[in-house]
Amino acid sequence: MHQTQPNKAKRVNVVTLGCSKNQVDSEYLMGQLIFNGVDAISEAKFQPNDVVVVNTCGFIESAKQESINTILEAVDAKKSGKIEKVIVTGCLSHRYREELAAEIPGVDAFYGSDEYQKVAKTLIPDYKKELIGQRVLNNPSHFAYLKISEGCDRPCSFCAIPIMRGKHKSKSIKELVIEAQKLAELGVKELILIAQDSTFYGLDIYGERKLADLCTALCQVNGIEWIRLHYAYPSQFPAKLLDVMSKEPKMCKYLDIPIQHSSEKMLKYMRRGISAHRLESLLYQIREKVPNIAIRTTVMVGHPGENQKEFEHLLDFIKKFKFDRLGVFEYSPEEGTHSFTLNDDIPNETKKKRASLIMEEQQTISLELNSKKINKQFKVLVDRIEGNTAYARTEFDSPEVDNEVIIQNGSHLHAGDFKLVKVTDALEFDLIANCNNP
Repeated sequence: MHQTQPNKAKRVNVVTLGCSKNQVDSEYLMGQLIFNGVDAISEAKFQPNDVVVVNTCGFIESAKQESINTILEAVDAKKSGKIEKVIVTGCLSHRYREELAAEIPGVDAFYGSDEYQKVAKTLIPDYKKELIGQRVLNNPSHFAYLKISEGCDRPCSFCAIPIMRGKHKSKSIKELVIEAQKLAELGVKELILIAQDSTFYGLDIYGERKLADLCTALCQVNGIEWIRLHYAYPSQFPAKLLDVMSKEPKMCKYLDIPIQHSSEKMLKYMRRGISAHRLESLLYQIREKVPNIAIRTTVMVGHPGENQKEFEHLLDFIKKFKFDRLGVFEYSPEEGTHSFTLNDDIPNETKKKRASLIMEEQQTISLELNSKKINKQFKVLVDRIEGNTAYARTEFDSPEVDNEVIIQNGSHLHAGDFKLVKVTDALEFDLIANCNNP
């Protein structure tokens, strides 16, 4: 491995893998490049003479393998002369830099998840510090992810994120408001707030949790019409936030709050810092304080200690609570975590079956909830147009992971439009609708 020289790249292809937090890092990198005169794109297909930057994910085993496969593909393209250089950054590189360098010597340089500025400096001979914070959006320009903090202080037994991303570090409210204003100037109408633990926000720099104050400040930004919250940690949830969500019209009635499990035993095994009773009480409090809120959650199956009884507890809890949106992960051991020291004695077949049973139940729940929306009107934000059909979302849905509203007479609409529609039919994970005023 050798470090790249700071000769101005002809074109840089930033390939982003993993979560929306990685996407934001790539957008910062591309902003640096483009505002410094470098042609930067984001495509899965490599083009001749490209410098390829692979922004890797190391969250779970399947994500690691996808990252490694993409690196190998880029190295093969370099060996055959199709591209010029391969640079690897992101979580997987942050954690396994030395191992990757030894196993894949064709990579020109490896960088950590917090080193996108160093990546930029290898590609720009006259790097300008005053352009820090510039972004180029890699998704439709009417919505953007706003990363409010980096890292995590939580001790969850199964999670390697603190190893890859470090301790929690909040951005200031002032800094985030300025970034939101810049995004609004680009045409962004929806902000999606992301962090490893969004409800911890502010504790490190203000001495208290400040997510509610941040949301209040962001609601004052002209041009922003929806603000959506992701990745709220249940333990020590800031109750003040619910008042803001209830009163502020720009706040989407939506909350992504990963619970991981519901049984007392598994919450302790997972080191989630909350009891089963307190978790259930919090979820009902959220629904009481913010009527009609859509709650999205994530659960994990197959963690060491999850016997059939614990799994059935989780499945029954999902049936009882009826989450509006739900995703499921199968446990995979991560080096350096507490769970890695436990016996991973649950067969992969059992993990897959449990995950399948949960998603089958969630499919039934989702259809039931969606069917109640038939003949009702909803304000939607249009994401894209395909032929005569428009695809949109309500305030109860986040892009890519949640329901879409399929508008059958929407050919006249445009991405970024807000529109009032009437639901005519319901599918398991989508709604069918017509425009009220075609």
